[in-house]
Amino acid sequence: MRPSRRAPDEMRKVSFERGLLRHAEGSCLVKFGDTHVLVAATLEEKLPPWLKGQGRGWVTAEYGMLPRATGDRTRREAAAGKQSGRTLEIQRLVGRSLRTVTDLVALGERQITIDCDVLQADGGTRTAAITGAWIALYDCIAWMKTRKMVTKEPLLDQVAAVSCGVYQGEPVLDLDYPEDSEADTDMNIVMTGKGGIVEIQGTAEKIPFSEAELGVLIGLARKGVARLIELQKLAVA
Repeated sequence: MRPSRRAPDEMRKVSFERGLLRHAEGSCLVKFGDTHVLVAATLEEKLPPWLKGQGRGWVTAEYGMLPRATGDRTRREAAAGKQSGRTLEIQRLVGRSLRTVTDLVALGERQITIDCDVLQADGGTRTAAITGAWIALYDCIAWMKTRKMVTKEPLLDQVAAVSCGVYQGEPVLDLDYPEDSEADTDMNIVMTGKGGIVEIQGTAEKIPFSEAELGVLIGLARKGVARLIELQKLAVA
């Protein structure tokens, strides 16, 4: 029995609240159960120096966790003077995931920065961030369209992410913290709306997993992402 009493293929309750921030071109509060992430999309008429003059834009991301997002206070990384390796890895993952479904040429020479701030963490913060980030990006691009800043559709597809793993010998979907901290295998999978795999991050924490188990976990993730894609469509309809 899972600690949450969910079925092995059952996700936590997922919700999206759009337009939460007055000044951001796009924003979304995404909740995966007790994991809450506030995502904001900012449009800037500037590019990284290495991209200037190439006739295309850029989508990038930053990620952070508030000090009391977890049970014990986490020191702000700004106070420490540097970002942790985990933070850098996650924000690069969010940026990569969004760029796979964005026509950067259609954006023009502009940058969209996605800020993901974890308000409360209970496992799956990166998957929630990616899933909510797509909605913030969608709204940012809609903002651009109303101002005739783009002539071609920049969004090629949806993208979402979910965790899965092996907990007490059983493959399960959408791990919360009690499962994540005790899992034999922990995996995060990013997929597009069309079913393409963007990234698989999988680690055997205790017992190595087999190729057959990998297939089962991908199948679970595919089911979870399909549900998230459906919820994203409902949110932006």
